[in-house]
Amino acid sequence: MKNYKNILLINYGGIGDEILFLPTIDSVKKTYPNSKITLALEPRSKSIKNLSNNIDEIICVDIKAEGIKKYFNILFFIISTWFKGFDCVISSGKSPLVAVILFLTGIKERIGYGSKTGFLLTKKVELNENQYAGKMYHDLAKPIINDRYQNPNIEIIGKFELNPELKKDEYICIHPGVSKMSISKNILKCPNVDFWKNLIVGLLKKGKQVVLLGTNDDKDLIEQLLKIDEISNNSNFKNYFNKTKNIMEMAFLMKNANSVICVDSAPLHVAVCVKAKIFAVFGPTNEVKLVPKEENINVIKNNNCDCRPCLWHKRMQNCDQSECLNIDYNLILDKIN
Repeated sequence: MKNYKNILLINYGGIGDEILFLPTIDSVKKTYPNSKITLALEPRSKSIKNLSNNIDEIICVDIKAEGIKKYFNILFFIISTWFKGFDCVISSGKSPLVAVILFLTGIKERIGYGSKTGFLLTKKVELNENQYAGKMYHDLAKPIINDRYQNPNIEIIGKFELNPELKKDEYICIHPGVSKMSISKNILKCPNVDFWKNLIVGLLKKGKQVVLLGTNDDKDLIEQLLKIDEISNNSNFKNYFNKTKNIMEMAFLMKNANSVICVDSAPLHVAVCVKAKIFAVFGPTNEVKLVPKEENINVIKNNNCDCRPCLWHKRMQNCDQSECLNIDYNLILDKIN
């Protein structure tokens, strides 16, 4: 096995995609503990560096820029790699352009998924999309590592303490939203406000303490929930909207919760990392690819919708009906004592 000293990893996407990529980073670092690990990613996901001690440096590449600027950004990235002395690069992405970009970097060892330009790689990996995405990414590193796959993990770094109003293992965290970028592209993965209203009211009637999480992406949905007197006037309801300063603090809250309820979004992957008891609400996306099969993870979906999952392999946006989002909140309530 070669002794790589300076390894470049490339994975574009949101923070959830970077969390799913963590097992790959961890295995590479474990196999090459003295190597420098650089991760190239989109600017919106740069906070991943705060969740891992195995990332030494990040390079931000705005591949979502409009028009010709996107290609200037890619060109600038390629040129920048010429001066960094990388001896190995591993990149996700199934586009034939990936292998071309890796070839142009001039890095001697180039690893990626096989495509029609795969001859430009030094090692091709078969792309198996019919598995948990964490494992799919981890396949990329197999040619150069000797480490087995393990699910994403976050170690809580820093001194955090629960607010005195919360007791460990007794409160339920709910993160109801998804990114505004997804919504703007008509990629809808979140049930409507009535689902969350009925769920939260039902939990409060059971005497459960509910902690509502969210950031500015979730503002519209959360503002609607806060207008409901049955929720906002209940002493067991705690509004933590925009009160977590960073992902690590949110991870701490989830780790100490009785359970976490969320949709297919970045907070779901954070909850997986801290091994919380999870109720993961899925609409058009495929839970097989997005959550590992673990006893602590309960997938909640519309069991009467035969056309799901469809997003990404059959369509790139929701259909007009989105029947898959008509989910019965009692599927969660019935499982919480």
